[in-house]
Amino acid sequence: MERTLIIIKPDGVQRGLVGEILTRFERKGFRIAGMKFMQPSRELAEKHYAVHQGKPFYEGLVSYIISSPVVVLVLEGTNAIVAARGTVGATRPHEAAPGSIRGDFGLEVGRNLVHASDSVENGLAEIALWFKPEELVNWTRNNEPWIFEKP
Repeated sequence: MERTLIIIKPDGVQRGLVGEILTRFERKGFRIAGMKFMQPSRELAEKHYAVHQGKPFYEGLVSYIISSPVVVLVLEGTNAIVAARGTVGATRPHEAAPGSIRGDFGLEVGRNLVHASDSVENGLAEIALWFKPEELVNWTRNNEPWIFEKP
């Protein structure tokens, strides 16, 4: 079962959209393996966005993600990375499809509500950055045969 990291960013928390966003992932069929409500440190934010270091928007990314609490999730599912990114929508909300989180609730790229891992490798690295192994739960829901073809 593939895993992905999702961050409900400060704008999603401040706008009171945590429940709506979480509901969309649950209705899609994702299983929650980990969840935290937290205030990210600058050090954690800098590590998370290290790939963008040196770019003109880097400091804005770091400052923004530490400006307010966030909700961090590890979600599991078949093709979790691609499925989650489809649920989230395109990075630029004006390009995101209606029905996606960003398409329905976002207007600007700098306030696009949610981070979603962009590859299996990055997902694993991001999960390890935000969660200790003992903070993740392996479990099975009773309705899984109605979501997943294979156990």
